[in-house]
Amino acid sequence: MARQRLRMPIPAAVAVLVAMAFLAGAGVDRAVHTRPAPQGPALQRPSLDFALIHQAWDIIIREYVDRSAVGSGALTAGAINGMVDSLGDTGHSTYLTPTMVDEERSMMRGEYVGVGLEITQKNDGVVIAAPLDGSPAIRAGLRAGQQILKVNGQSVEGLGLSQVVSLIIGPAETTVVLSIYDPASGNTSEVPLKRARIRVDNVSWRPFPGYPFADLRVAAFSRGVAKEVGAALRQIEDMKLQGVVLDLRNDPGGDLHEAIGVASQFLPDGDVVLEKDAKGRVMHDAVQAGGVATALPLVVLINEGTASGAEIVAGAIQDAKRASLIGETTFGTGTVLQNFPLSDGSSLLLAVREWLTPSGRTIWHKGIVPDMPVSLPPGATLLTPSIMNGISQKGLETGSDSQMKRALGVLTLSSTASRR
Repeated sequence: MARQRLRMPIPAAVAVLVAMAFLAGAGVDRAVHTRPAPQGPALQRPSLDFALIHQAWDIIIREYVDRSAVGSGALTAGAINGMVDSLGDTGHSTYLTPTMVDEERSMMRGEYVGVGLEITQKNDGVVIAAPLDGSPAIRAGLRAGQQILKVNGQSVEGLGLSQVVSLIIGPAETTVVLSIYDPASGNTSEVPLKRARIRVDNVSWRPFPGYPFADLRVAAFSRGVAKEVGAALRQIEDMKLQGVVLDLRNDPGGDLHEAIGVASQFLPDGDVVLEKDAKGRVMHDAVQAGGVATALPLVVLINEGTASGAEIVAGAIQDAKRASLIGETTFGTGTVLQNFPLSDGSSLLLAVREWLTPSGRTIWHKGIVPDMPVSLPPGATLLTPSIMNGISQKGLETGSDSQMKRALGVLTLSSTASRR
């Protein structure tokens, strides 16, 4: 059976080697659900004029003046891209070239070469969906929502996502220069990034200095993450810590099964997510029994780079009123993709179902709105477990991560109230 997954941006594996972008974000082996689609009446196949397509193809091959551009591979990829783009599902359903398929698999393994960006198409532009932890993009201060205008001086206007990714990827230790527009400041800057071999720790945690709480970060929902989160929570409980900040910022999502498993660590019962097919039929994905931290005080951090599986977890926790969400409105991914491999090693990722929060809220193109909106100041550094290594309580409290400081304030207030 073809594998299905949550849709996320494409890694510009770019991120690196790319990846699925929110096309940049989508990862090819971000496997997601393998449940068979519900059966119903066969859909009527729309007519397609293959003779007309072949006629246009022949004219291009015979007459186009730039002979170097008339490669059958490029024309084939362009034709498939055109069909997918005509669906209007920008940034979700997509065509992955064989190179992007390989890079997506690397992304799911947590290792790849690139600059560490998840990119997507939004409002007719190429937008950063999320910079990845420990990447050149993070070190350069790139943020979700910024727009890529040029790659090495070449404008990306009118290019498809796969074309942009192909401009960004390259061997380790080489440099690519991105022209970045920041809508928050209105400024455009040239940002050189040295491609590197990146290892992503999808789950990491650390006690906060001076506080009886833990910072638990989930950077992506690749295979095995739910098990890793459960193990981390058991360690947190063994240390008698009294609360957790679950940091889902810049998490592009991934495997649906892993997202359900992570949410189930914090929820005692109910649904994690609903899946609605093209006929409006709804399937329920229930909480899995045996969660480690169903009563531990919790706060969840989200931002514009929170997408796909991370949005599922945030939405389930919010609907259950299990914890407050702090930060910024999420990316707005909302479909389950099915992977259809093609004969040359490329792949079609097509949206086959839409996912909804347990209460039936649509997240696609809307995102999840935090309970406590908190924006970051320009140039702020996200506090993660790796960055927190060696930091003092004073350094934590005077740092620029206003979202994390708000989360600690909420947990402290909750802890104080519970002792009264």
